[in-house]
Amino acid sequence: MRILFVAFVSVALSLCNLTNCSAIADVGVGAKPIDGAEMILDGSRKMLDEKWTYWEGPRFSSSLPIKWKVVDDPVDGGTAIMTDDPVAQGGKYGTADIVTKKKYKDFRLHVEFLIPNKGGNSGVYLQNRYEIQVLDGDKTKHGMGAVINETESPYHAYNGLGKWNAYDINFRAARFADGKRTEKALVSMYFNGKKVHVNQPITQVWGGPNSGIDGGNDGGRGITDRPGGLKLQCEGHDVRYRNIWIKELDLAKPDTDFNE
Repeated sequence: MRILFVAFVSVALSLCNLTNCSAIADVGVGAKPIDGAEMILDGSRKMLDEKWTYWEGPRFSSSLPIKWKVVDDPVDGGTAIMTDDPVAQGGKYGTADIVTKKKYKDFRLHVEFLIPNKGGNSGVYLQNRYEIQVLDGDKTKHGMGAVINETESPYHAYNGLGKWNAYDINFRAARFADGKRTEKALVSMYFNGKKVHVNQPITQVWGGPNSGIDGGNDGGRGITDRPGGLKLQCEGHDVRYRNIWIKELDLAKPDTDFNE
């Protein structure tokens, strides 16, 4: 019996290595919401309008209702939401980004995205401040999966064009005392089931005032103590999103690593 069990485990591990299966069950493409999580983007027009709005930053140029399109999921059927708004053509970021109506402090987040074309560009903004890059072809600190300008790109985990990808994120907001930041924001992340960031501190908001909350404060270093929504960036590219869910947390300790 022991020999059979060992053989079974060996085969299972081999299959796991071949298929890049996740170390934990609730991460990776197709992961279902964990207990207590809320689905905030399911690929439908109804949920897009119900839970999201435009971020009216300095460069905002669009108008409600949201102009992003509901399109076919090219892989699994169903529908997805495409970052398509005419005012963002030419890479004019900040003109038509969408943000959740609800604001968050600490949270666990799951996001799935697909890029059909080379160079496809978007971004996932935690608290409408800190960008996790979505950019095909870029392996730098400004590239795919990077905590932008804070880490190198974990490009090795990217599934590539025309395939669904998943970010699973634990985020802890910055902490303050008497109006001054005492602890930086922290993030840990799985990219397609591979752990790529662990307790990564985030120094500032990058990209200037058009990028998100506090981007115009002291060159992005003037972080304030206010929650922000989850934001998806529109740069006039075809990037598709589906299966986004979030669970609010209260992380007393400065630790965002996943429990496995």
